Amino acid sequence: MNDWQRKSPLEWETYVNKLVKIVAVEKHEFEGWVLTVDPVSASIVLATFPENEKVFISFVMGHAVQEVKILQEGDSDMEQRLARIAAPEESQVYSPEELEKRKNALKTWLETNHIPVGEQGELGRTLSVAGVLTIDPPYGPEQCSSSNEIILARVQGLVQGYLDKQ
Repeated sequence: MNDWQRKSPLEWETYVNKLVKIVAVEKHEFEGWVLTVDPVSASIVLATFPENEKVFISFVMGHAVQEVKILQEGDSDMEQRLARIAAPEESQVYSPEELEKRKNALKTWLETNHIPVGEQGELGRTLSVAGVLTIDPPYGPEQCSSSNEIILARVQGLVQGYLDKQ
C-alpha cells in the first residue's frame, strides 16, 4: 500500500476541485481537476477541458499513484463547472409551483387517456397509477416506480410520449 492509499477520505477530500499533477508508476504523469477520489480504491477521477471540446474524464488507479501535487485552487466558477459534469443539464431544479403544475398537467393527461390516477403521500406529491405504479417529482419516466416491469415500461413510454409532445 502506497502513501496515497493510506490517506483518509477526509484527506482526499482536500484535493477535490483543485488542479493537480499526479506522478504514477513508470513515471507516467497526469494533470487535471479532481472531481472525486474513490474511498475504496483511492482512485482519482480527473476532468480536463481541451479547447473547443467537451470535458475529458480520466481515472488514475489508487495503487499506481506515487505523488499528487496541487497546482491551483479551484475558484467558484470552476467548482460549478465541475459540479455540472456530475449533474447534467437535464437535471433541472424546479420550483414548488412548477412541480405542482407538472404534476397536475400529467395527472390531467393520464385521466384524459382513461388511466386511473390519484395522489398519495403526506403532501400529495406522488402520483399513483392504478395503485401499482408511482410517479415522483419532477414527474418524468425516470421517476416512475413499480414492481411490475411490464406496467412500468408501458407507463414510462406513455410519460415520455407526453413529455415529447410538450
